[in-house]
This record gives sequence, structure tokens and C-alpha cells, in this order.
Amino acid sequence: MKVIIVGCGRMGAELAYRLFKRGNDVAVIDRSDESFNKLPSDFQGRLYEGEALNQDVLERAGIKTCDALAVVTEGDTLNIVAAHMARSLYKVKNVVVRNFDPQYRTLFEAFNLQVVSATGWAAQRVEELLYHADLRTVFSAGNGEIEIYEVTISEVWNSQKLGKLIANQACLAVSVTRAGRAFLPTTETVLETGDVLLVSATLDGVQSIRGRLGLRQETE
Repeated sequence: MKVIIVGCGRMGAELAYRLFKRGNDVAVIDRSDESFNKLPSDFQGRLYEGEALNQDVLERAGIKTCDALAVVTEGDTLNIVAAHMARSLYKVKNVVVRNFDPQYRTLFEAFNLQVVSATGWAAQRVEELLYHADLRTVFSAGNGEIEIYEVTISEVWNSQKLGKLIANQACLAVSVTRAGRAFLPTTETVLETGDVLLVSATLDGVQSIRGRLGLRQETE
């Protein structure tokens, strides 16, 4: 895959190196050649010093034939304009853009951009861990709005129906693993001690599950 990374800060350098190690053809654009020093010494991608909105720079980096472009500078306005130009002018199908300041998130959404907000995701992840340190996150979708959690069923929920635990529209059971074999559960599935339940939920949804687990433990 041919990929262009715009911005060689900590995130851009890490992303470029990860893609390079996976065998992709990676080009990196940054306005300062000193930024390229963040790349590991064995990185063998192509480096282009220049402005991200300069069409000559973009075309030399291969934007006309690239498969994907990631715009990950610390300037939200630059990221939006560069991403919009890549999609509208060069018809790059796969464009991912970084949102640095959460207050500009709605602007990214107005342009219908595939956006990653590291600050927003990290803040939500910390909040989640503060509330739910006893639940393990195994997958995070989008910017953490929906996550998949792993819950080990304790003795107090043995022989209880899953529907009693997942009683919130903000939660959806994904699978149950029992004795090493996974299956798709329903609300009528009877839980057993040691079952490993995967549940997709919002922050509010998993808070509901945690509350129910705690409620049953208190009443048993």
C-alpha cells in the first residue's frame, strides 16, 4: 500500500515507522527537515520537506497514486484543509485526519472526515479506567465512543440469565466463552461461573453492567 503521512511529530513518526515495518511504501511530509530526526534510523521511506498544502510537494510525494493519506499535524485547520484537498482534488479514497484540539471536533465532522482525536480518546479511556478498573477493554471503536469489554462471570451470577445482566440498550452481548469454546449468546443464555463474556457498550452502558454486578454481590 502507498501511504502519505503529513506531519512528522511523535504521532506521525510512530505511524510512518509502523506502516514501513509492515512493508508499505511510505512517504512523509513535514515543513521542517529536523522533524525527520524523530524517525528511527532504519526507516527507509521517502521524506519531503515542504508545506502540506503545496500541490507540488504533495504530487512529488505521490498523492496522485497513493492508496491512503494520514494528516496528523498539531494544527487542526491545516489538517482539515489538507484532508479536504486530498479527497476533493486528488480523489484519495482513504483519508484519516487527526483532531488535536477537541473543541474543533465538530468542524471535522462537518467536513465528514474520518477523524481520530487522541486527546479525546485518552481522556475517555482514563475516565473509563477510573470508573471501571475491574473490567478489561479489549477493543475500542472510533474515538472510544463504543468499546468491547471482557467480563468474567463470578459465582454470584451462576445460573442467572444473561438478560438480567445486559438490561440496557447501551449494551450488547458479543460472545460467551465457556470451557474454551465461544458461542453467540441470547438474553436467555444461562450464565455459568467462569464464563468469559464480551460485551459492546458505551461508557454509560458498561457503568450499568458494573452496577448490576455490584448490586448482586451486595444482595447475595
